[in-house]
Amino acid sequence: MTRASMAEHHPSDIQIMVNSRQGTAIHPVEVDAQSLQASGSIAYREVKQFKKWISWLIPSFVIANIIMFIITMYVNNCPKNSVTCIARFLGRFSFQPLKENPLLGPSSLTLRSMGALEVNKVVHGDQLWRLVTCNWLHAGVFHLLANMLSLLVIGIRLEQEFGFIRIGLLYVISGFGGSLLSALFIQSNISVGASGALFGLLGGMLSELITNWTIYSNKVPALLTLLVIIAINLAVGILPHVDNFAHIGGFISGFLLGFVFLIRPQFGWVSRRYTSITNSSIPVEHKFKTYQCVLWIISVILLIAG
Repeated sequence: MTRASMAEHHPSDIQIMVNSRQGTAIHPVEVDAQSLQASGSIAYREVKQFKKWISWLIPSFVIANIIMFIITMYVNNCPKNSVTCIARFLGRFSFQPLKENPLLGPSSLTLRSMGALEVNKVVHGDQLWRLVTCNWLHAGVFHLLANMLSLLVIGIRLEQEFGFIRIGLLYVISGFGGSLLSALFIQSNISVGASGALFGLLGGMLSELITNWTIYSNKVPALLTLLVIIAINLAVGILPHVDNFAHIGGFISGFLLGFVFLIRPQFGWVSRRYTSITNSSIPVEHKFKTYQCVLWIISVILLIAG
């Protein structure tokens, strides 16, 4: 996953913001239905919250990003605006020279016109929409492929587990959070890319593991795996021309949102999934544990304050 940034005063310089997270979604162990169901004709019901969702939003996000890149290249029209182009046989979809854009993509001027994050225009030009549009633009083919492959690996599994509403909100709000932090600390460059939103999914995975800790098997290996992934990605962010502020902003946003959106009922309540309909009125444990509720409240307060 990458977040690309171009120098504001030097359109030919592209600075790549790389987020190379490897996505491995961690999910709770499921109750063995057959071991819980008694033989006979008793009818059992499944709690809706635990049904698998069909992933369609994340693939839609991928398609939307690809379409936006195609439109950006159409607007760029390298043969008309540049002396030399890469893959000139593609016509107006050909790429800027490698010295200007080594990612095989458009010029910085085109990205500006399409809605790249540019602090001066956000602050003094009242163009707040750039905090959102920059997350749907990419600096080149390599940039696009890295982000979209990561999004498919991570996002589809999360959407299957938690549904399109929660994962969609997590993705969009995390991208906005990444743009905010990037705008606060990197004010001389323009920035594009979905890495803030993708880091938000990673942060959400970590907080989901923490808040649902009691219903996991192999807790420690799962936690260590995620921490290693996070460390690798943040380490990539210290490389030259990498916008780690967008990564950190997206990660923090996603981490807090995970406590709010990705909370799961405790294991005793999960057993209701296989409770017979005739006995569904039998009292059960509280749906959430105390620590889950405390984390939820703290996260909401921090999100509002932030």
